[in-house]
Amino acid sequence: MIPREPTLERLATARALLLEPFGLTETTLAKALQTIATHRIDDADLYFQFTRSEGWGLEEGIVKSGSFGIDQGVGVRAVAGEKTAFAYSDDISEAALMDAAQTVRTIAAAGQSRSVRIAGRKRAIAGSRNLYAPTDPIATLDSAQKVALLEKVERLARAKDPRIKQVMAGLASEYDVVLVARADGTLAADVRPLVRLSVTVIAEQMVDGTMRRESGNGGGGGRFGLGYFQDGVIEGYVHDAVNAALTNLESRPLKAGLMSVVLGPGWPGVLLHEAIGHGLEGDFNRKGSSAFSGRIGQRVAAKGVTVLDDGTIADRRGSLNIDDEGNLTQRNVLIEDGILKGYLHDSLNGRLMGGTSTGNGRRESYAALPMPRMTNTFMLGGDRTKEEIIAGLKRGLYATNFGGGQVDITSGKFVFSASEAFWVENGRIQYPVKGATLIGNGPDALTRVSMIGNDMRLDTGVGVCGKDGQSVPVGVGQPTLRIDGMTVGGAA
Repeated sequence: MIPREPTLERLATARALLLEPFGLTETTLAKALQTIATHRIDDADLYFQFTRSEGWGLEEGIVKSGSFGIDQGVGVRAVAGEKTAFAYSDDISEAALMDAAQTVRTIAAAGQSRSVRIAGRKRAIAGSRNLYAPTDPIATLDSAQKVALLEKVERLARAKDPRIKQVMAGLASEYDVVLVARADGTLAADVRPLVRLSVTVIAEQMVDGTMRRESGNGGGGGRFGLGYFQDGVIEGYVHDAVNAALTNLESRPLKAGLMSVVLGPGWPGVLLHEAIGHGLEGDFNRKGSSAFSGRIGQRVAAKGVTVLDDGTIADRRGSLNIDDEGNLTQRNVLIEDGILKGYLHDSLNGRLMGGTSTGNGRRESYAALPMPRMTNTFMLGGDRTKEEIIAGLKRGLYATNFGGGQVDITSGKFVFSASEAFWVENGRIQYPVKGATLIGNGPDALTRVSMIGNDMRLDTGVGVCGKDGQSVPVGVGQPTLRIDGMTVGGAA
């Protein structure tokens, strides 16, 4: 048997799930787009989606929760200038599709709009890309195997240390199929697997007559099947969670102040994602509401700081063969050696800013509009070892993990809580600290980077990014790096 080219294989899967069962054809899609184009528009698209998801949760040694869901529908969009008309339906049928097309055709034409002619356009299949296998991850293990996997997580965590008193584990799988038909004739499809295993532990220890409790988290995943979670991977997640909880049992209050901060590699890149990445998304910059607006070509960071957003890394949580507008994802250089090089765009904002999409048009589902969003955002490594960077710290904080945070896109100000951090004196780690909060300004913090490690690492595959009420999976990463003159809030 001769296998089909991956792009054609994905299109066949999308047709089989999203068109054929409902009596739809590509002729029907062209008819709907033609209906929209009877008014002057700049762009139009149809976004079909089928999603099957499953979740399992273990607590107190038993699987206490389980969920399974199927969702499907179509979103119909027309764009004229800066105006967008949008309608969606969970009923995939010719009648529902044409009704949605009739709804969005009422969009008023903006003065700068051009007429999109759909009749006679040659169909263009989106370019070939095969970043992950078109697997249905839900089917890669049976129910008994999924339960056994969660029970293994619990056993391993409890065996690590008698102070581990509670273990919570979750297993999530998703099979997502999308089909995009655009007014310019583009037809694109993607088959997106996504899995995640998470573990949270609670450790208890008597301290001065009082029971102290601390938690720790671990986990990861990506765009592959559940077979990825072999013993070595599971043990790594459990180690991270248990180690964090036991470390925090020994933590002391931190005195607030202005100090140098060393950030560990991997997940601490979430600070980069929030404090800088969102400010480089095209919609904020087009509207002039970002601290980075109008600064292309200017120095916005210290020398050596290079930040990328790359949606093309194989099997990564934030990667996509195509974005949610049917465009190929890209490796976009945002900041190069401290100089701002570009923004992240969907089609609308790219066009309005005189450019094109960077492959970053993303939406939560068929019921939502696309907007510029990050994929896998990270800083490239430098030439220093982690040991060198810590050794150079006279007095300061070494933060290896982060919890929640808040960012103001307009000013760039951020507040982030460190969930695992250590006090350093004279180049030596002294003890873990609790309650450390990093307070600063994203663009300013970039200029204060003084040392960059050679240990760049991506996170394990747990990131979820929220924006305007929509959540999408993302990746983050960075090397160990030192930032001087940061304000650190503490518990003392």
